[in-house]
Parts: sequence; structure tokens; C-alpha cells
Amino acid sequence: MTKTIDASTTLQSLTGSKTYGRPDGSYDLRRTIRAETGYDLVVAGGGPAGAAAAICAARLGAKVLLVESTGCMGGMGSSGLVTAFDPMANGEQCLVGGFMLELVEAMYVRGFMSPGIDPNCWRKYFHRWSPFKVEGLKLLLDEFALGAGVEVRFFTRVIDADTDAQDGRVNGVVLSNVEGYSYVKARTFIDATGDAILADLCGVACREAGRDTPRIMPSTLASLFTGVDWMEPRKSDQEDYLPKALEDGHFTQYDRHLPGMSKVGHQVGYLNGGHMFNLNALRCRDLSDGVMWGRKLALEYTEFYRKYVPGCTTIEHVTTASLLGIRESRRIVGEYELTIGDYLARREFSDQIGIFNKFVDIHPYDCSKEQYERFCTERYASARLNEGEWFGIPYGILVPKGWKNLWVAGRCASSDVQVHGSIRVQPAASMMGQAAGTAAVQSIRTGRAAADLNTEELVTTLRNHGANLPQENLSRTLTKI
Repeated sequence: MTKTIDASTTLQSLTGSKTYGRPDGSYDLRRTIRAETGYDLVVAGGGPAGAAAAICAARLGAKVLLVESTGCMGGMGSSGLVTAFDPMANGEQCLVGGFMLELVEAMYVRGFMSPGIDPNCWRKYFHRWSPFKVEGLKLLLDEFALGAGVEVRFFTRVIDADTDAQDGRVNGVVLSNVEGYSYVKARTFIDATGDAILADLCGVACREAGRDTPRIMPSTLASLFTGVDWMEPRKSDQEDYLPKALEDGHFTQYDRHLPGMSKVGHQVGYLNGGHMFNLNALRCRDLSDGVMWGRKLALEYTEFYRKYVPGCTTIEHVTTASLLGIRESRRIVGEYELTIGDYLARREFSDQIGIFNKFVDIHPYDCSKEQYERFCTERYASARLNEGEWFGIPYGILVPKGWKNLWVAGRCASSDVQVHGSIRVQPAASMMGQAAGTAAVQSIRTGRAAADLNTEELVTTLRNHGANLPQENLSRTLTKI
């Protein structure tokens, strides 16, 4: 199917009129909106993937427009208040290089990491999280984007796309913000929305959680707290205090899994706690109900910490996040699909654009004992790599199958559900973003389509910009299914 928007190069506008009241009850909308040109790349979404894509592409000389629906970059790390980077090392070495490593090292130098944190948390230690201060992340991403020359439009969404689906090309996108609608034409596009919003608008084949899978990973609304006495002795795991509270009927739902609270300030903690089960992130009603449920759970967890956990008697709840923590929604069908078989085989790819080690982190699908035991088994045994090991993330999972100038990065990349449970996190998303932005610039420079890029050149460029890509055998073509 071809979707065409009539953009007049003379008038620099879209022309048409409004028509109301079709017989089937639907609504037709045609209006005149301004058209913009001159961009090499439009990146939809300013989370860890989109920010990396835009900044890295701009550093390579591209004219980049980044559109983000909130008022800051960082995505789940900022608006989502998930203020801890997932494990980046495997017990022997830092696996994550390039832009992500540059970012975390700069945050450390500026004092934006959690007080007293050891840099070996991301440089060496096995499965260690790296908590950080959310305002520091926002500020550094602003500085990096401005320094690279990225044009950033906050409070802006992609709401439609102009495509030639038969040729596999995107011509432009329609944006919406406080100034109204605008049509932006560009040479290349990256979908870093997490929900594959741009890819879906283009007609890319996608897999939806709950539609193409039996279940949907639960969501969480994160919070910030203050008044925590981190010096107070407590058991090693906050979950150890949970059974008593559950027995007492403290919580509305009998949720056995508590990821817990991390120290991000001298008295400040970030809580990744409480689940919204069966929430479909592609449905506005579910998102609306979910944040209201999340705020109710945040109060229950405040009272739980105050009553049951040492050092928390004076705890105060500061705020809940403005974004829900969505773990799964929509993933593209890519030129390659990364699978649990690849993960367990510790597979190396000639075109890999990142290496990673995190365990398969699929939270319990419900409150049952069976689901909690399944989660624990995967986390600690069946779906966990050993120290010193890693698996590769191939370039082909960023390329929607059959599309020439469109890439994705982050949570909407092409993988099966289980591997998605490992790579859906901020460090992996950032590596994918850097690779997608670099690939878009290479495509513009060489005239080659996304799936036809010389991946040996792509890997070499990423290496030259700090990526940790240890594969000895390189190939000029991407790995396909």
C-alpha cells in the first residue's frame, strides 16, 4: 500500500480541506499545513536510542531533526525515572562502548552518578546496576545534542508518514505540536519511539504483544523518594521484607516481585516497584488506567517501606514518573530476528553493532507463585550468561524488512520475546541508536539502502567511535534470517 501526501514544493504546504461525517461515522481530515525540507535525518523519539542516534549522526555531519513527545531527552531514564543503567560489564570487561560509555563516564566526572558509586560498576563488575541522578542525564544530553548541532523539538509527535511502500521508502513525516501540524521531508528516518509508532504508520510489518504473543510483559510506574537512611543496616535484599507485608494483607495485589529501591542521592532513592499486569501500551485506555493504578501502588509501597524496611521510617514520596515503564509493546519484523537460541549460543555476528550480557529479564506475568518461580529460574539459571561471556547484537535487527531508508533502535527492534527481555534496556538501546544513526549517514553518503550497506565499513566506523566490537571476521553484508 502506498501512502502519498501532496507536498507542494512551490507553496511549501499541504493543500486540502476538512470533510466531516462520513456515512460509516468516521472522520476525514484534510488541511493546509506548512512543509519543511533540508534534513538528512529525522529521528522520532528522544529516549536512550533516539538521543544516541541523533547525536552520533550529527557528529558525522548530518543535518538532524530529533522530535520528542516530552520535554527532555533520556526517555525511561529521565521522564520514566528509571534512574539506574542496567549492567554494562560481564565481570571482566566493559561490554558497552561508544556513545553510552562516553555518557556514563561524563556523568561520573560531573557528579551525576549515585554518591559513592564505584566506576567498576559499569567498567567491570558482573550484573551490577549504575544508579544516576535524573537531572544530570537530562542536562548532559542537552549539552551533547547542542554541541553536535542537532535540532531538537520537544513536545512534538510524529502522527503520520508519507511513504512509497512498494519501493520501501519514507518520503516525509507529519508532526504535531503547539504550533499545529507540519510536514517534514528528509532523506532518512529512524524510529526510536519504543512502540514502533513511525514504523507502524509506514506500514512496516510488526509483532504486537498480546496480539502476536500469548501475554504482555507487565509495566511499572517508577517513583522517587527521599528521607531514606542508607546507613541503616538491613537485609541484603529488600524483597526479604516483602513476605511479611503480603501476609499482613498490606498490598492490594499479592505481587511477589519487588525490583526494589536504588540509592541515587545521599537520602534519595528510585523505586522500580509495582506491576500493571496485562496492560496494552498501544491502547490509550490501558495507559490511562495504568498510571492511575501506578499512583495507587506508589502510596502502598511508600507505606510498605515506612513500616517494614529499616532506615525508611521517615521516607517521603516525592513523585511518580510522567512516563509508564513499558517493557513490551510492538517490535518490527526485521531483516534479522535475534532469538533466544542466539543468546544461549553466545553467538557472534560479523555485522554485530554491540555486545551484551544481561540476563533475560521477563518479569512475572501475574501474581501467581508459578510465574514468580519461572522468573527466578530464568534470572538466576536458565537464561543467564556466565561471567566473561557475551552475545552479539546484529545490525539486521535495526532494519525493517524491505525498507530502504528507515531504521529502528531500542525497544522496537526485531527480536523474539525472550531476547527482548535482555536488550530492551537503556545501554543496549543506546548502542542500537548509535549504530542506526551511523548507518543512516553511511546510507546517505553511499546511496545504498539500509539492507545493502557495507557492514564492514559500518563496524569499522563504530569502532573508530569507541564501540566494543571484538568480532574478528567481518562481512560486507548483514546477517539475514
